[in-house]
Amino acid sequence: MRHSNFWGCSVPRGAALSAEVLREKDAKEPTFTVVPVNRANVDRLAGWPVTGWRGGYNWISAKRGPSSAVINTGDTVNLVIWDSQDNSLLADVSSKTALLPPAEVSSAGTIFVPYLGDVVVNGQTAEAARAQIQSAMEPIAPSAQVQLSVTAGVRNSVDLVSGVGNPGSYPLPDRNYSILSLLAAGGGISPTFKNPLVRWIRAGKTYEIRADRLLAEASKNTTLRGGDKVIVAEDDRYFTALGATGTESLIRFEKDNISALEAMSLVGGISDARANPKGVLVLREYPAKAVRADGIKGPEMRHVVFTFDLTSADGLFAARNFQINPKDSVLATESSLTAANTIFGLIGSLVGLNNSVK
Repeated sequence: MRHSNFWGCSVPRGAALSAEVLREKDAKEPTFTVVPVNRANVDRLAGWPVTGWRGGYNWISAKRGPSSAVINTGDTVNLVIWDSQDNSLLADVSSKTALLPPAEVSSAGTIFVPYLGDVVVNGQTAEAARAQIQSAMEPIAPSAQVQLSVTAGVRNSVDLVSGVGNPGSYPLPDRNYSILSLLAAGGGISPTFKNPLVRWIRAGKTYEIRADRLLAEASKNTTLRGGDKVIVAEDDRYFTALGATGTESLIRFEKDNISALEAMSLVGGISDARANPKGVLVLREYPAKAVRADGIKGPEMRHVVFTFDLTSADGLFAARNFQINPKDSVLATESSLTAANTIFGLIGSLVGLNNSVK
């Protein structure tokens, strides 16, 4: 009877052994570097360039603005002039009022008013502009009274782009209009988002904050300016869980930062029966510009494997302070004892099979 070479065959496993993954580090020209993480170097590693995203949320803290709105370029000014004089230059004799055509504030910040010419109104409140125009009219219409209203233009409006019940352009009622007020006016954040992120664009710069922080911290409820754009989207940062973990999938970030220890919790821990707690690995790819010859302010190679020993206090503390970056791969390697037990189990099965056919 011919037997196969049992010991030369690969035993079926759900994950690689740590030695298999790291074997190449001893080659003459390895393509990655291995960095054991411990309390002695975890702070230095935190100073290495961030990968997978811009590297941190950026937000402007709340500052209270004036409760009044000011006129801006692009706004539309509506004027009604009341004049009781019989020979009024402006008002109709029968109605004693003159309804002037709506005037858009020019790029120079002016509107045209008959008999006065171009009047600068940019940067003034509606009341201040009304008083200015009425005062300027006194020489030609001493008894005239001016009524003024403003319709906000682009520069006095903000755009609520997406992620809410009613996206659209919203006028700023005053200079103290906050981002939470805008979100409320838009119908609130969509309940379909699991990890909503609020993105705010101003003057060519983008700011971001997780929605739960914006809702929880009053200091983050910043005031808006005309031209701002607000977008609510799903936080798309993730890391990959592989090997002998509780789950093998893409794991979304549920808060700003996630440590290696928290990542293990998010993936359901490591398998008691299969995993090697001394062989938890984090695989990361750095951009070429991050590589440093000394390995102090950056990695020596683009591809880095960080290793953790979760059987020691030093390793556990290090894992608690090591931050997972978006697009990292967290791999729990297989225990060599599992492979041995599998082999012995297969041997036992073969022996039992042989005994049964004798």
